[in-house]
Parts: sequence; structure tokens; C-alpha cells
Amino acid sequence: MIRATARTATRRTPALGRQLATQTNTFKQKLDAGPGLDDFIRDGPNVETVTLGNTSQPRLPSFLKTKIPTGASFSKIKQDLRGLKLHTVCEEARCPNIGDCWGGSDKSKATATIMLMGDTCTRGCRFCSVKTSKTPPPLDIHEPEHTAEAVSRWGLGYIVLTSVDRDDLPDGGAEHFASTIRKIKYKAPNILVEALTGDFAGNLDHVALVARSGLDVYAHNVETVEELTPFVRDRRATFRQSLSVLAKAKAEGVRVTKTSMMLGVGENEAQVMDALKALREADVDVVTFGQYMRPTKRHMKVHRYVEPEEFERWKKIAEDMGFLYVASGPLVRSSYKAGEFFIENVLRGKAAKTPKTPSPSDVLEASSRV
Repeated sequence: MIRATARTATRRTPALGRQLATQTNTFKQKLDAGPGLDDFIRDGPNVETVTLGNTSQPRLPSFLKTKIPTGASFSKIKQDLRGLKLHTVCEEARCPNIGDCWGGSDKSKATATIMLMGDTCTRGCRFCSVKTSKTPPPLDIHEPEHTAEAVSRWGLGYIVLTSVDRDDLPDGGAEHFASTIRKIKYKAPNILVEALTGDFAGNLDHVALVARSGLDVYAHNVETVEELTPFVRDRRATFRQSLSVLAKAKAEGVRVTKTSMMLGVGENEAQVMDALKALREADVDVVTFGQYMRPTKRHMKVHRYVEPEEFERWKKIAEDMGFLYVASGPLVRSSYKAGEFFIENVLRGKAAKTPKTPSPSDVLEASSRV
């Protein structure tokens, strides 16, 4: 039976060879009929050319191109993060400034935005490259301690904490967030902490829990104008809900509140103006403007690339409206270091000017003198 099968295979070999030869000739004919080298060379203004790639998207301007991240500080921060099993939004969101923020020659001038509660979000915003799932892995109970340890090692003056949205948790992860901030403040009391949180599904009690944890800056991003929010963000997020988060944080006594907006997603000037007015009514102190950059082809397209001059104009408009600080530019992101350094100076300046709160013993001593 085996010998018969072998003989059959042998008889079929010439026919199979002819079939493969025919397919090869057909493929070669298609190649010969296709474009040649001359079709890709422009020689004169009227010569037709063959264009490759996606022509429906605007080309990336030179001012949005960044260098590959390198440097000792960059490597050390990345090593520390991996060793303690921590995540950063710098990596997960593919931030173009990662080399600039992590790669400074002086680690005290480096900035990293640590992402708490894992690398998997329960929401699916159309602009964001972070992984999504309805059932992310459980929280790492050691993460608050590990985060505090990493931050204390780096010797930074300012740290940003953010997180994925965890709608699967009863409190949205508010206690985990607050615990991390308290541990950082315990291990490194001089470090200023910014918390960039989600909206906790609109539960303001959870917002208050984080706001009262000892942080210095409460940040929550509206991301875009109100009219485009349903098309840009997850359907569970609303512009007004985000405003209520920022207003609640300020009402709880947070010194600085902060938000960020992307430009280039289809907004118009009147919509941006309305958004800025609403943010001022919510007593938001800091606003940043940056260019939306499409992370992958699965995400929403860039509507347009905004020129640097337009970013400068929005910076001037927002400053005239009374914002404490405005960072505006194509590569600016919510946690970009320029804003953090300014806010650090503002906070330390405020702290120096704040009168000392009298202790009970001071009150008793004053009463005895009277």
C-alpha cells in the first residue's frame, strides 16, 4: 500500500511542476505589467507619479517629529519601573515626549507619569491606545508601596500619578489612588503630587476621597469640546460630568486644579471658547492644549494638524481669561514637564506665603497673655 502511494505521487509530480510553472509565469507577467522604477521618479512638473500610502490623512509636519528616546536617566527610570512592576502612561499612551521627560541628564529634572491600577482600562475612548477590557486583572495590593518606593528613589520634586478607568471596582479605585498618595507623602514629604484621575463614573464622594488624600494638584482631562465629547471619548464620559469632578476637587480644598484639551479632532473656535468659559466657571486653574496624534490605524483620524501659531493664540486667549497657567503647543500633553515645573514653583511660592496655622498650644499661650 505504501509503495502504491509512492508510485502515485511520482506520476503526479510532472503535472504539479507544470502547474507551479504556469503560476510563476502568471505572477511574473503581472510584475512586468506593473510600475517600474521610472514610475517612481519625478522628472519635471507635469510627469505623473505613483503615490504610496494613505493619502486621506494630512502629512505629519516636521514640528511634530521627535527623536528616539535615549540616555542614562531614561534607562534608569525604565529599569526601576520594570523592576517594581509599575506602568506609565508615557509608554502606554505612546507619548511623543517620553525621551524629553525621562531622558534629562539630571534625574531631579526628569518626569514620569505613573499609571496606577494596571495597564488595562474598562473604557474605550477613540483617541487612546491603552488596552481595554470589561474585566481587567485585579488590583495589585502592593502597588501603592512600590510606587512610593520608586518615587522616593528618584529624588524628584514633582510626580504625576494617573490611572486607567476601573468601572469594575465599587469605588472606581479611589481608595487605591488615595492610599498611593498617602504612602508617597509619608516616604517623601517634600514631593509635590499631581493626581490625574478619571471621572469615577460621576461619583463625587470618590472624587473627594482622592482630593483629601494630601495631593497638591488635582487633574482631570475634558479632552475635547463638549460637542465632540460623544464622538471622541467613551460614551460613559460627558463634558459636564468632567466639569463636576474638577469643581468638586476645588471645593474640597485642592490648591490647583488642571485639565487638558486636544486640538485637531474637528473642533471649531466657538466651541473651544465655550469650553474655556465653562472651565473658568468651574474655577479650573491650569489648562493645556496639545495636538491629537493618531496612535494606530484603529483609532480616529486626525482632522487637521494645528500650526504652532494657533497654539500660541489659544495660550494668549486662555491667559487673558484668568487661568493661572497655560501650556499650549503641538507636543504639549497633560503631564508635560514644562507645566509641572511652573506649578511646582507656584505651589512652593504659595506655601511660603501661607500664614502658619496656629497650634492648640499657641492658642492657649495667646489666651493666657490676654
